[in-house]
Amino acid sequence: MRGIEGLVSVLDTRSFGSVWYWLVLAGLWSWLGRGALGVPTDLVRRVHRRTREPEAAEDAGAIRGEAMLLLDWLSLVIPRWRVDPRDGVILTAVAAFLLSALAGLGFLYDRQFAQALTLLVAPMALLALMRVRLAARLGRVLAEAEAGRTGAVPAAAEAAAVMVRHLRGTMALSMAAVALAAIWGTRWLALHPNGL
Repeated sequence: MRGIEGLVSVLDTRSFGSVWYWLVLAGLWSWLGRGALGVPTDLVRRVHRRTREPEAAEDAGAIRGEAMLLLDWLSLVIPRWRVDPRDGVILTAVAAFLLSALAGLGFLYDRQFAQALTLLVAPMALLALMRVRLAARLGRVLAEAEAGRTGAVPAAAEAAAVMVRHLRGTMALSMAAVALAAIWGTRWLALHPNGL
């Protein structure tokens, strides 16, 4: 019986007072902020830098090769993020219902675990929306390049610029989410010193 009690004490549902919540929060946002749609971040930054400063690049062949590599990555990952409009409506409705129910349970009925989950899941839902919109925009850029209306290097430059902006937005969102959770968690612990 002592083993089960020890396990329950480690996996306690007191979220803001538990080190596990903060480890999950920090680990999740550091993992989610590492890339955009599964494309290697170093490739995106390299293409962005080289297409903005072509005189600093070694040669045009290297730029074209990296541009083609970025477009190849995009052609592989973008189809995974396509959402049918009807499915998008259903997913949005279900997500809105679950998030509002969780937020209502947490903030209206003052439940710590629901508050912690809301502060964890709501920014992730916003990030998912940002990524679906990014994939739609990159899909249009890729379609222009595949149709031959845009060259490989200009298309890759536009895609890299959009992805760098997305990475900056993701970083800002992650900092805001962690800061908000920390402020709210500190407030909770100050108002409920015994965890009640």
